[in-house]
Amino acid sequence: MNTILRKSILGIAGLAFTGGVFAGPVAAHAADTTASAKPVSVSVQGDKLIPHGVQGTQSHIDLNDEQTANVKAIIAATKKAGMDERAAVVSIATALQESKLENLGHLGDRNDHDSQGLFQQRPSSGWGTVEQITDPEYSTTAFLKGLKQVDGWQDMPLTKAAQTVQVSAYPDHYAQWEQQAADLVAEHWNK
Repeated sequence: MNTILRKSILGIAGLAFTGGVFAGPVAAHAADTTASAKPVSVSVQGDKLIPHGVQGTQSHIDLNDEQTANVKAIIAATKKAGMDERAAVVSIATALQESKLENLGHLGDRNDHDSQGLFQQRPSSGWGTVEQITDPEYSTTAFLKGLKQVDGWQDMPLTKAAQTVQVSAYPDHYAQWEQQAADLVAEHWNK
């Protein structure tokens, strides 16, 4: 593991608590329906298979205009970084878990340390300034830089790839968003 990734992983260990803290109160207004995963439901974009296969029960929320704009921003940043649809699926699933695709600022007492933005990145852990990590393009690019450093991320389960970058206390929670993330990428990638 290279030094930058190791430092990033150690530096963002505080994010471990974020997934669980924010999943409830922040998204209380979102309609959350859960459906049991069936054997691999897939979408095909060109020659790219999305997802590689979902793990476990899948969650879904209805998105508002702001959340949809954030999906489009993540996809645009992924394309700009020269990465493919799979990277966008991993990014969107991660942002769904971390913030329900809401660009969160500081939440006072409800905040886990100083986590902010779509990916709940922390300025104190070197992700960037508050202004940077609350910019969807910047925060996505920062996440993707971490993802690029994960050997074999393209072929590993989404939740393992996301967890390697995010270092969450709830590493399996990313998996529940894979189908919705794949559907969003299939819907918006070519727009």
